[in-house]
Amino acid sequence: MKKTIAATILALACLSICASAQISHHSHSPQSPHQSYQSSLPRDTSFNIAATYQKAKKHHPFITLAEPRLPEGVTAYEDLTYTTLHETPYGERPLHLNIYRPADKKRYPALLLVHGGGWNSGDKSLQIPLAQEIASHGYVTIPVEYRLRPEATYPAALHDLKTAVRWVRANAKRYGIDADHIAISGCSAGGQLATLMGITNGSKRHEGNGEWQQYSSDIQAVINIDGCSTFISARNIEENNEQARKNNSISLTAQWLGGLYDDAKENWTEASPVAWVTDRSAPVCFINSLLGRYRDGKEELISKLTDKGIYHESHQLMANMHTFWFFHPWFYPTTRYMVQFMDTVFKN
Repeated sequence: MKKTIAATILALACLSICASAQISHHSHSPQSPHQSYQSSLPRDTSFNIAATYQKAKKHHPFITLAEPRLPEGVTAYEDLTYTTLHETPYGERPLHLNIYRPADKKRYPALLLVHGGGWNSGDKSLQIPLAQEIASHGYVTIPVEYRLRPEATYPAALHDLKTAVRWVRANAKRYGIDADHIAISGCSAGGQLATLMGITNGSKRHEGNGEWQQYSSDIQAVINIDGCSTFISARNIEENNEQARKNNSISLTAQWLGGLYDDAKENWTEASPVAWVTDRSAPVCFINSLLGRYRDGKEELISKLTDKGIYHESHQLMANMHTFWFFHPWFYPTTRYMVQFMDTVFKN
């Protein structure tokens, strides 16, 4: 048994490296994977599928991993560059996304998928299984790369994602996307970013100065998978202050936001979706585990959406773990809630 588990973990460690081999004959990458700049970027690789599976398996021995699997009838495009940032500390910095879509000529609504990792780690390959499965239900699904700490702090990630949405609209005809129906989902830290994206439709202060400014970055539907909706709750502020007092160092989240609350109030508030609800904010679907800490700000946000008459849904899976979306038995219930929500908003 131990040998079997060890072999499984070793295989998982190769998944993100080998994913392109099974994804698509439509790869647009001339070399693997952008070696000219990748080695110079500061990266925290601690949040990866192999380590997550190994940790989760200890406490949940019944789980199995939802592995990348391109469904029949789905076409994939990998590592498309949606923007190139110039004059960064690391030189020219391209950012990439993948596209999965039904293998036909029809137009479909799009779903951008934002990975988690505490705004500090992870990569878009973590969203490939969700993206592939959802594409088989009549959506163009798009896992997106964005800059993480320590490469860049807030608001770089938000501005990258806003740019990605504008790129999607600019290239909607080429990839068969219904540009009037674009959703975004995110897991954990990605859930916060996805929610901020959809809540801040039309907010110039959140837009950034990225490419494709002639196109809108508005989002028509948001799916928040176990991500927070605020940084400015009293509980969160005090937790971060206590950690700083105890450890004589600030949390990675506070580092991403530019400091503790008292030192970076503007960023903490600007990055909190609950502070920015307007009539233009998008409908939101919340999909949560049983762990309450990942619902910070949810009820306040729901109250504000309700006041504005904006549609929302909430679902809780019987998962006593945070990263449930990676694993069976929760993978398909998660994708089912995601598809049903988008069908409700876009198709019904």
